[in-house]
Amino acid sequence: MAVLEKFYGTGRRKTSVARVWIRPGQGQIKVNRRTFEDYFPRETLRMIIAQPLQLTNTFGQMDVFVTVGGGGPTGQAGAVRHGISRALVHFDDKLRATLKKAGLLTRDPRMRERKKYGQPGARQKFQYSKR
Repeated sequence: MAVLEKFYGTGRRKTSVARVWIRPGQGQIKVNRRTFEDYFPRETLRMIIAQPLQLTNTFGQMDVFVTVGGGGPTGQAGAVRHGISRALVHFDDKLRATLKKAGLLTRDPRMRERKKYGQPGARQKFQYSKR
């Protein structure tokens, strides 16, 4: 019996964290034990997630298992994409140049700005009144 080796990658975006395992297979994608289409109903999010697999011509050849938490759907999709990219580099180091050129190995640093004390929001100030 052949042992199928799994390759791991951690992806992050905003406050979302995705733990991604990939292995050669039939191309099924499971997110939090649900199907890919069920978990991400929007087509744009599915395109974002499939991007590293399509760039490296491994779409349909890899089984992807993801556990993702935190943030919203867009942040989670970005985290999954980052995790898949990192896992693909562990799978085959030759794919690194392709993924790096597309900017998929870089963690998106944009985060929500914190609310400051004495203010109603991160940048909002209370309305000025002369009297």
